[in-house]
Amino acid sequence: MNIASGGRGSIGVIGAGAAGCMAAIAAAERGAAVVLFEGTVDGGRKILISGGGRCNVLPGTLREERFVTDSSANTMKKLLRSWPLREQRRFFESDLGLPLVLEEDSDKLFPESNRARDVRDGLIGMARVRGVKLRFGSRVAELEPAGAAWQLTLANGESQPLAAVIIASGGLSVPATGSDGWGLERMRALGHTIHPTYAALTPLTATPPVHADLSGVSLNVALIATGAGREARAEGGFLFTHRGYSGPAVLDVSHVMVRARQAGEPATLRARWGHRDANWWETALQARGSGNVLTLLKEELPQRLAERLLEESGLARDTSLAQLRREERKALVEHLTRYPLPVTGDEGYKKAEVTGGGVALGEVDPRTLESRKAPGLFLCGEILDAFGPIGGYNFAWAWATGRSAGCGAADRVLKS
Repeated sequence: MNIASGGRGSIGVIGAGAAGCMAAIAAAERGAAVVLFEGTVDGGRKILISGGGRCNVLPGTLREERFVTDSSANTMKKLLRSWPLREQRRFFESDLGLPLVLEEDSDKLFPESNRARDVRDGLIGMARVRGVKLRFGSRVAELEPAGAAWQLTLANGESQPLAAVIIASGGLSVPATGSDGWGLERMRALGHTIHPTYAALTPLTATPPVHADLSGVSLNVALIATGAGREARAEGGFLFTHRGYSGPAVLDVSHVMVRARQAGEPATLRARWGHRDANWWETALQARGSGNVLTLLKEELPQRLAERLLEESGLARDTSLAQLRREERKALVEHLTRYPLPVTGDEGYKKAEVTGGGVALGEVDPRTLESRKAPGLFLCGEILDAFGPIGGYNFAWAWATGRSAGCGAADRVLKS
C-alpha cells in the first residue's frame, strides 16, 4: 500500500528531532516536496528535555576544538562552518520568532520564555507553514535503494517511492525519547563505515559508591580525564550523586572514561576542587596565626567536602595553620588540586546526552551531506561521527548539518 502523502519526486526525512526538523524546513524552503516521518506521536522529545526543560538552543560562543570525532577534524569544521553561529541565532530570533537570551556565566543561549516546548513547537510549526507533510507515529521499518530513487516502508506495511531520503534518526542516547539506533544499523547495511559508538556526556559511577555520603554536594571544579591514549579537560559544575558523579564538567570528560573501559584499559579522573590552584593553597596554608585549616577550607568549599578532604589527608578538625607541617600541607594540597576520583562505570545511553562515534564524516559530501556510498541519501545530526560538550554545541551541530542536508537534498531533486 502506498503512502497517500508524498510522491516519487518527494524527499523523505526520517526523524523529527532537531536535525530532522531543520532538514525538512530547509528542503521545503527551497521548493521541494517533503514528507517528515517520525516514530513518536509528537517528535522533538530530546528538545523537550534539554536544558532541564529550558532548551539550551546554542552556545554563546562556539569553539570548534571542543568537538570530538574519530573522523577528519577538518571535515568536521567544514560542516560546522556551513551555517555560522550568528546566522543560526538569526534564524531562531527572526525567522522562528524566538528571542534568545545569553546566560553570561555559562555562555549559553536559551529562549526568552525558558520553555523548550516553544522551540520544538516553533520548528514543527514552521515545517507545517513551509508545506512539509508530517507523519507522526510512523516508524520506518525498511529503506532500500530502488534504481535512482529509494523505497521506504513503514512498520504498518505502507510504502513510498522517494526521490531522496534524509536520515536524521539520531543515535542511541536517551532511548526513552525514541532513539533506537535504527539509522546506524541501516547505514552499516548500506556499506558505510560506522566508527565504534559509545555513550557520551553521561554521568560516571563508582562501585562501591565511596562518596555516597557526599550525595547532593555541588561546586565548580576542574577535571582531567586520561585513558586509552586520550585526554579531556573541563571546568564547570560538579555534583556528587548516590551512585557517583554528574554535572557539566563530568559529562564533558566522560567519553574518555567510557572508551577506556570499553577498551579494557586503565583510566584516571582527577579533580581540582573549587577555583583555587595549588599555588594559592600553598600560600594560604602557610599563613601563620590563629587560623584553623578547616575554617579556611570551608571558605572555599562546601562544608561536607571540606571535612572529607581534611579527614582523608589525615588531619584533625581542630588542626591550626600554625600546627600544619610541610608534609601535611603537601598532602592536603594534593587532595585539593589533584584528587583521584574512583570510576568503575557510567550511566550509559539511558542518561547520555549524545552518542559518540557514528558514520565516518569522510563518507559524506561536506557541502551537501550526501552519502558517498548511496547517491540520493543524506545524513545529518547525531548519526554522524561528531559531538560537542554541554552548552548548546550539539544543537549547533544538529542545526548546521540538518540545514546542509535539507538544502543538498532539495537541490538534487529539483535539478533532476
